[in-house]
Amino acid sequence: MHKFPDIPIKSEVAVVLNTYPQEIKSKLLFLRHLIFDTAASIESVGEIEETLKWGEPSYLTPKTKSGSTLRIAWKASQKEQYSLYFKCTANLVPAFKQRFPQKFKFGGNRSIDFSVNDKIPIKELKQCIALALTYHLNKKLDPPTRWEMIEKVTDHKKLS
Repeated sequence: MHKFPDIPIKSEVAVVLNTYPQEIKSKLLFLRHLIFDTAASIESVGEIEETLKWGEPSYLTPKTKSGSTLRIAWKASQKEQYSLYFKCTANLVPAFKQRFPQKFKFGGNRSIDFSVNDKIPIKELKQCIALALTYHLNKKLDPPTRWEMIEKVTDHKKLS
């Protein structure tokens, strides 16, 4: 198992996470740690704000405004699935699909979806998270240049 810093969970976020089945909650906490860990490895991202949007745990870059909002969630209607959501108009998921067509399952242009039994490709997922956290710095770049930027800012840190 990977070691992540112990970042306190905002109380309103903890309330929501505590409504989820334990197995799902642990999976979402893992995604949460990946978001914070990735953000900490990229100087231009700055502090992450944890809040609720649409009643779901959400992560923003309020000080630097470098990134697009990320959300983590589980829906009772899909008991075996949990997801990492991205702003659908941010063209992030299409970029992920192009870069990692076989690595992930996608929910349209808004999410990367996981089954509770999936083995998560951590390095690739952290690259997707990094692209979202630096979205406002890279959105006008062509796709290859966007990914080169992500590789540069994440290469000096261990991603797995």
